[in-house]
Amino acid sequence: MNVQGGATLRLLDKADKEILKLPREVKGAIYEFQHRFRKDPHSPALHFKQLKGHAQLYSARVHKDYRALLLHAGGSEYILVAVKDRKDVYENLDRIKYQINPVSGGIEFIDLVSFEENIEATRSDKAAEPAPVPVAPPSSLFTAFTREQLLDLGVSEALLGLIWKINTEEELLVLTDHAPQLTGDVLLALHDGRSVEEVLDQITTPVAAEDEVDTTDYATALARPATQVTTEDTDLREVLEDDFWRWKIFLHPTQLKIAEHRPYSGPARVTGGPGTGKTIVALHRVRHLVERLRSGESKDVLLTTFNKNLAADLRRRLLDLAGPDVAKRVEIVNIDKLATQIVAQAADGDRRRWIDDARAVQEWQAMLDELDERRWDAEFLHAEWSHVILGMAIATRADYFRARRAGRGRNISRADRAAIWQLVERYVKRLDTMGVWTYRQVAERAARLELDRKLKREAFEAAQVSSEKLHRESGISHHPRYKHIVVDEAQDLSAAHWKMLRAMIPEGPDDLFIAGDSHQRIYGNQVSLGSLGINIRGRSHKLTLSYRTTREILRAAQGVLGDGEWDDLDDGRDDLTGYRSVLHGARPALQGYATWDAELDGIVEQIREWDDIAPAAIAVCVPERHMVAEVENRLGRARIMAASIGPDGPKVHEAVHVGTMHRFKGLEYQRMIIAGVSEGLVPAARIEQYADSDPLRYRREEKQARSLLFVAVTRARDTVRITWHGEPSRFLP
Repeated sequence: MNVQGGATLRLLDKADKEILKLPREVKGAIYEFQHRFRKDPHSPALHFKQLKGHAQLYSARVHKDYRALLLHAGGSEYILVAVKDRKDVYENLDRIKYQINPVSGGIEFIDLVSFEENIEATRSDKAAEPAPVPVAPPSSLFTAFTREQLLDLGVSEALLGLIWKINTEEELLVLTDHAPQLTGDVLLALHDGRSVEEVLDQITTPVAAEDEVDTTDYATALARPATQVTTEDTDLREVLEDDFWRWKIFLHPTQLKIAEHRPYSGPARVTGGPGTGKTIVALHRVRHLVERLRSGESKDVLLTTFNKNLAADLRRRLLDLAGPDVAKRVEIVNIDKLATQIVAQAADGDRRRWIDDARAVQEWQAMLDELDERRWDAEFLHAEWSHVILGMAIATRADYFRARRAGRGRNISRADRAAIWQLVERYVKRLDTMGVWTYRQVAERAARLELDRKLKREAFEAAQVSSEKLHRESGISHHPRYKHIVVDEAQDLSAAHWKMLRAMIPEGPDDLFIAGDSHQRIYGNQVSLGSLGINIRGRSHKLTLSYRTTREILRAAQGVLGDGEWDDLDDGRDDLTGYRSVLHGARPALQGYATWDAELDGIVEQIREWDDIAPAAIAVCVPERHMVAEVENRLGRARIMAASIGPDGPKVHEAVHVGTMHRFKGLEYQRMIIAGVSEGLVPAARIEQYADSDPLRYRREEKQARSLLFVAVTRARDTVRITWHGEPSRFLP
């Protein structure tokens, strides 16, 4: 076969996993190789040739000791499937398999030697662990399934021999991490207990080729969605050095199916543990929605999340993923800023200052002291006002009497509610006099304004009033604010936020797309979407595979959650069943110190040992705000550049990042120290006062503290070190 001129070079999904393990100078040579190969694959310096006994497989020189393996897909199209030491290429040619999957129609490449080495390494690690008692030899996980069953489900034929030797979930995860996507998905589903019929219906059929598969036609196979490759102009440096590029190019078929689903008939939701790609799916959904709209300049899609730094991160990622033409059609703003904008538009010159929850509690306490009120404490009243009255957008005393207070703590009688309502009215007048309000007040006000806007629009439409007259007589546009709304970190929004969003957009196809995980709820907002007019039944998806955190870190994180129950945002129960990671790494290190000062010294010592990575890949997480400055100062005295994380993200990028657990929401780091995980700090000692007097509130506060620690631990990609001083937190194993 002779190709004249240049060539197209793409990278096959999962080929980067082995390439990333190569020496730095070899990876550098790969970057140069791709440009030379695209320009002229027959340059003498590349030693480009077909491998003996392989119709589609070629090799080319990357480095004096390394060769690229390339699948020919017809014409000038080539796919980079591996880079190997030259002796391994020629000694193991019979162990290299490739095919067009007869079910999915996608191109698959399998290096059996690498599979066997990775699985054997897992067995060696396991054998090194002490066995307390003799155990019987494990049996294979998949002996119950026949060859025909597995092949019909789309499992790669070349892997069957290995699959029937898999004895543990550890070995299974190693295999699925490198196996073709459909094979991995099928095996994980079977291992989770799904029947062959269920796997065929839920996993295989959705990705099966729509046309008849010719297993010799590589040109057609390259064009199918099941063949996950980079575009022909992708720079491999970006793919191998930027994690987000993988999500842009190699979106998992399950995630792609959710993101590019035909119009949902109503609100849809995706859930899953940390690192499963919920946010990535939401971003792809945004791009999909925008690309289906008519061209224009208006911002027809709203993308919102809970806090400012997450909104800024979403904006950057959407630009990277979809480019400026898509991004300009999307309003990206955190939920409280959105509410503030709506209220400001209707304020008529009423300009107020904002106060945070800490200041709001202080004002509650000041008012109670003035009234010599001792029955209710300030924190309880603030929570009742914020989460129940404002959170549910309750407007009248009668509505408050009827309100559900599920999980809010102590039971209160009708007389209690009357007394609380009276105190709330007094408190609101106090804030009015001061010219301040809380963000929860703004959210409730915005919800009312949007609902009023919606009702007026519907009334005029029912009366068949022209859009011009509607705007002239009411000042309201006849168009809803947005055509589609996408919400990330949905678990942290309050009921008032949801009422505002629901009123912004008419019910209908693709109105709301929601991504969240109740295990990561760290702000105490608990809602039932169905009761707020957001019906997601039958349009909910769950992701279970973590691509960020190693399974060792994942196990530690799940351990801190305890055995409590978690809601699903819709009056149901959620759990992390099937949640797993394909990544393997070191177990989290736990270290106690006598004092906080000694713990600070330990933080300095550990970061000095991590001198092999950039400072920005390291973070220190603490439970209380004052500890941030203390860590930052101690690192500064040790000549280690450190920067705290503020509302808009890290103040300095090229530094070790330091912040409270709340600040790390949505962020990730290669290595992390979670410090101050001491009893009395995690959870805070203040909640102990409720253990007897208000056990429901005590359990709620403890659960929120567990979620906060869970979020902190799962920010680490490769390594996490958990430290404390004095007594360790009871949440730790």
